Amino acid sequence: MSIWNILEIAAWIGSAIFAALIVFDWLRTDSTYSEAELLSSREGELEALTEQHRLPAGHNAKTGGKPE
Repeated sequence: MSIWNILEIAAWIGSAIFAALIVFDWLRTDSTYSEAELLSSREGELEALTEQHRLPAGHNAKTGGKPE
C-alpha cells in the first residue's frame, strides 16, 4: 500500500467523523431549541438596540465629515 492510498483512507475516515459530528450537532440543536426560537431574529434586534455609534471629534454630519 502506498502513502497515497493510506492518505486517501485517512481522508475518508476524517470525512466520516466530521459528517457524524455535524449530524450529532444538528440533532442536539434540534432537540434543545424550538423551531420558533431558531428562526427568530431576537439576537440581531438586541444587538441593534445596544449599539452606540459615536462620531469622531470634529466630524460634522451636515458637511459630510468635513469641519465647517
